Amino acid sequence: MAIITFKSNELKETGQTLSLVAVATQMAIEHSYKILVVSTNFKDQTLENCYWELDRLNKPVVTDNKASIGVDSGIEGLIKVLVSNKTSNDIVRNYSKTVLRERLDVLLSPKTEDYNEYTKICNEYPEILRIADRYYDLIFVDLSSRMHDNEKEGIINVSDVVIVNLTQRLKTINDFMELRENNDFYKGKNIMLIMGRYDAHSKYNVKNVTRYMKERKQLLAIPYNTLYFEACSEGKAIEFFLRLKNLEEGDRNRIFVDEANRADDAIIYKLQELQMKI
Repeated sequence: MAIITFKSNELKETGQTLSLVAVATQMAIEHSYKILVVSTNFKDQTLENCYWELDRLNKPVVTDNKASIGVDSGIEGLIKVLVSNKTSNDIVRNYSKTVLRERLDVLLSPKTEDYNEYTKICNEYPEILRIADRYYDLIFVDLSSRMHDNEKEGIINVSDVVIVNLTQRLKTINDFMELRENNDFYKGKNIMLIMGRYDAHSKYNVKNVTRYMKERKQLLAIPYNTLYFEACSEGKAIEFFLRLKNLEEGDRNRIFVDEANRADDAIIYKLQELQMKI
């Protein structure tokens, strides 16, 4: 149905990966979509660590008739199959790892530690995403800043929505405004803005920044939440979100859940809006 890519124009920590995990996980729990999360990182398993303890994840195991986590599993194994033209609509699913059955899968990041090999893999992502789009309703891509510009562009070109991650720093905000002024791509209807690791008490809160940037719609935000951060460092993001399904009034996690839901609703609305204009 749609490919949604999270990207940042900064090399520093923006909260991009944790924002994507929050949005995709809450979407999988609250909506009946088949969702794939794609990690494109190089020598960085931050996304994977949100769902699994890494020492267990990296052990070769076979579950649910899927490929084992070994040499021929994950994206490397998937590419070998695609080269041999042995494709099917659900081929990407067979090389991904399940978080929630029929709701949420993850295509793990490349295992190679050779950057040249990594760049070859990056060139295959656009075709992999096109194939995955035949099976999944929503695909969330965590676009690595370690990619070359042409590799990033290949992924962005097949994306339906691009979500740009901003930090609550005035320089970051001004830099993006200048970039948008000089690059028509960032003026597109399919561009959305989100603040990761968000602090509502900052001077640069969503209301003030939205007004400062003269945006028509309020920026999205995923608040910094200590319990969420800890859960993501322990491979327990899914447990964290399932616990939040029945929050009591006044619970300190209410704002976090509300913002994740607001982001999900905005993405769904944006996709519907874009579809109507086709």
